Amino acid sequence: MKPAPFEYIAPESLEEALEALRQNIPDARLLAGGQSLMPLLNLRLIKPKIIIDLNRISGLNSIKEVSGRLSIGATTRQSSLERSQLVRERCPILAEATKHIGHAAIRHRGTIGGSLVHADPAAELPAVALALDAKLEVIRDGLSRAIPAEEFFIDYLTTALGPEEILRAVFFPVLRPSTGYAVEELTRRHGDFAIAGVATAVDLDGEAKIAGARIALFGVAPTAVRARRAEAALKGQKPEADVIRYAATLLDDALDPPSDIHASGAYRKHVAAVLTVRALERAFQVCQKRGA
Repeated sequence: MKPAPFEYIAPESLEEALEALRQNIPDARLLAGGQSLMPLLNLRLIKPKIIIDLNRISGLNSIKEVSGRLSIGATTRQSSLERSQLVRERCPILAEATKHIGHAAIRHRGTIGGSLVHADPAAELPAVALALDAKLEVIRDGLSRAIPAEEFFIDYLTTALGPEEILRAVFFPVLRPSTGYAVEELTRRHGDFAIAGVATAVDLDGEAKIAGARIALFGVAPTAVRARRAEAALKGQKPEADVIRYAATLLDDALDPPSDIHASGAYRKHVAAVLTVRALERAFQVCQKRGA
């Protein structure tokens, strides 16, 4: 199919884009990588009157370290995250998660901002942002605000981004050199959205006990979700098999996954627990290796 007719503009500054957006609410859509927008247009699930292309705006596709945080511009390509030496050194879980996204052609066009704003509950990047307590900087009329990831993802394909706001950058914490991490997911085929998945980052203290664990699940709820009870159960414990398995059992009360044509809710819950065990085991192995 082909999209319904629309007007196309490509502003060269964020101010121009914001003005175009303000003047055309609610009939405008922002174009970054287009990997979510174009299918919706082609299927005529949305029929905007105007498309505002953000790709000519300078400064929106940068990766840099600022005040101990990794600052990533909203139109940064996913393939750039995957290849960035700075990302691999300072926030390697982000590079690992990106490898799971679709196929190489999709990652060459898809953007970090597009994925986060689209907020698909089975996508990897929202889960990583949630696990790491990332902050999303949005701008409106020259004013910016930083939204914690936990407050940004509200419901299925729904975020806290206002109708006149544009995501400008995402800030991830720089991980400690000894932090362990892992991303595990189950898909029907390589490149598909996850039936269930988990992103986790862990730290050990000087006595080889768990100083902290961050666990975010995706594909099992309307948004990515933090496994807070499991995280709390791990803290102060030795990273032993029975401790990890017990933490994974705590997901039962926290999750009520939906059923669809791909998997039942019960199957998703079971897979989430299995993947959590695998991810934690691998993350602790990475932690011990990096801290050696």
